[in-house]
Amino acid sequence: MLMIHIKKYYEGITGDEIPAKRYNSLKISPVHIHKNKKCHKDAILALGDEIVTQIRSQSPIPVKYTSERASEKVAAEH
Repeated sequence: MLMIHIKKYYEGITGDEIPAKRYNSLKISPVHIHKNKKCHKDAILALGDEIVTQIRSQSPIPVKYTSERASEKVAAEH
C-alpha cells in the first residue's frame, strides 16, 4: 500500500504520471489478500522500479549550499 501512496504523492506534486506498465500487467493490488506472497513481492518490486526510473529520468537540479543563503537564526524549542 505504501508504494501506491508514494506513486500517487509523486504524481500529485509533480503533475507527471508514473508509467506502471509492468505493475499493472501483474493485475495485483494491495487489497488482493488471496494472492500469494511472491505475487505481492513481484508487484512491489516492479512498482518500486518504475517509480525510481521515473524519478531518475527527471534529473533534478542539484541544490548547492552558499553562505549568502544561510541564515544565522536558529529555531529552538523550549
